[in-house]
Amino acid sequence: MKIMLSAGEASGDMHGASVAGALKLLQPDIELFGMGSKAMLAAGVRVDYDIAGQGIMGLVEVIKNLGHLFALRDKLADLMDKECPDALVIIDYPDFNMRLAKIAKKKGIPVISYISPSAWAWRRGRAKEVAKIVDKIAAIFPFEAEVYQAAGADVTFVGHPLVDIVKPALSAAEACRHFNADPDRPLVMIMPGSRQQEIDKLLPVMLAAARIILDRLPACQFFLPVASTISREILQNIIDGYHVPVTLTSDYTYDLMGIADVAIAASGTATLETSLMGAPTVIIYKMAPLTYFLGKFLVKIPNIGLPNIVAGRRIVPELLQDAANPENIAAETLKLLTDSQVYNQVQADLAAVKAKLGQVGAVKRVAEVILAVAQKKEVVR
Repeated sequence: MKIMLSAGEASGDMHGASVAGALKLLQPDIELFGMGSKAMLAAGVRVDYDIAGQGIMGLVEVIKNLGHLFALRDKLADLMDKECPDALVIIDYPDFNMRLAKIAKKKGIPVISYISPSAWAWRRGRAKEVAKIVDKIAAIFPFEAEVYQAAGADVTFVGHPLVDIVKPALSAAEACRHFNADPDRPLVMIMPGSRQQEIDKLLPVMLAAARIILDRLPACQFFLPVASTISREILQNIIDGYHVPVTLTSDYTYDLMGIADVAIAASGTATLETSLMGAPTVIIYKMAPLTYFLGKFLVKIPNIGLPNIVAGRRIVPELLQDAANPENIAAETLKLLTDSQVYNQVQADLAAVKAKLGQVGAVKRVAEVILAVAQKKEVVR
């Protein structure tokens, strides 16, 4: 059996790797290939196209890179012709992956959507479009499953995979030793995202905020986990310009979250990871002005941060566009670091978010869904 996977950014690479591992446990002779990066490669996926450095998000940014995206789409279409997979699994990266799914459908290749387009947040009408293209949706949120079922899609609620994935490998003491972190000093994680455009927009303001925090709390420690899609050298060059002591890390990221007092993170999957590890997070994001202007009319939910969306209310700070400036970021971070009442309430709220994300076993359930769809294709053959 052959399964093609398509992930377009670091978080998708992580989820793809987890699913690949589960697929190999259920069917050891399965052949996995497609688009991903280091995590999927380590999990036994043949990575034909490495996504390192190519994560693109936002209307304006996508338009600027249309030539590259079309060329990549065509290469993956040729790969389908060459390998004739029993199924295509598209993981997040919706604008690109839905176009790829249309191609697969025309070729008679069944498509499973995992980490599906966020129709529950904006452009609800596209849920019907997705339902027409994909054969199966593995839904990770209960409210996501409801929206796609109402649109006529074949949906299985599998639960959120991060409940399986996000857990420490080390004790707190071992983690402190591994990272050479002082447990008696405040520890702040800086997480600017996994796309180069996020690094360019967000890391400078995060570092400027870190400078303000250091002036108030000189003992504060700063750590930045390096995404597989970003060059360590690029990060270090930016950091060097701000004269803030930041330790770059490349492993045991969840253990780092476990010993962090606060995280400053780009809106996205990472904010749900920090939540699951109990680290209060200041969520920030900046995008092209036109993208943000259009988004205000299209997005139909009051919050953009995943912990807040799951909670159904604002439990951690969100700073967008001009509000995501060094002074505001520093103020929100310092409030969490210095006000124990605020900090404890946020941690209690995060525990409630974790409870809403379902039981362990989501990744195995996704793998079972994929195999069921692919086996139908094999029978037809």
